[in-house]
Amino acid sequence: MRGLTGEGPAGTRGGIQAVIMALAVFAALALFASSCAAGGTGARDEGPAHTDSDSVAGAAGTPSAAPSKTPSVNAVRLVKDDPEVAPEVKRDLKPCVADEYPVDVSYGNLTGGSADDVVVNVLTCGDAVGVGSYVYREQDGSYKNVFKAEEPPVYAEIDRGDLVVTKQVYEKGDPVSSPSGENVITYRWASGRFTEEYRTHNDYGKVVGDSASPVPAS
Repeated sequence: MRGLTGEGPAGTRGGIQAVIMALAVFAALALFASSCAAGGTGARDEGPAHTDSDSVAGAAGTPSAAPSKTPSVNAVRLVKDDPEVAPEVKRDLKPCVADEYPVDVSYGNLTGGSADDVVVNVLTCGDAVGVGSYVYREQDGSYKNVFKAEEPPVYAEIDRGDLVVTKQVYEKGDPVSSPSGENVITYRWASGRFTEEYRTHNDYGKVVGDSASPVPAS
């Protein structure tokens, strides 16, 4: 065989090295092709198995497709279209500046419905006195009035799942900006309506000798 190649032992070693190199190149090409077919992950697909914590972390990083429970409503339209709202409140509900209406809106779970309830306070433009407070509950795709208080000054808010209504108390001669005190009434939803749970009365720095303001009946 040496006579055919004319290279002797050195030629034989060179031929073996060439074969080894060709096999190595072929193996590398085969591995590269397999890696591409596997989506570019290659040998990393055979790494350590994923733990439960890895799955939880991956799920936490995925945005939820569930819609928000908080509604988006036009509070002014809600009040104006509500037959339960007093005509004078609707009549006086006008923009204070440009298209800014004197309404204060908050959302929260008061009635245990599938969507958050809407609390709307209607105020005066000049001194922000509350003239009406309303709670709307989502029902069959629309909002139903389930509470109203229209004895000004009045203001309603959500406190830890309860409806808290503050009514300011005036003595004879008190200016609108300086009431003598306030009644704070807490309501809770039960049996399809709000019922009074308790109330407190607070005096605003009364002068010595003045008589206390009576708490009006609910």
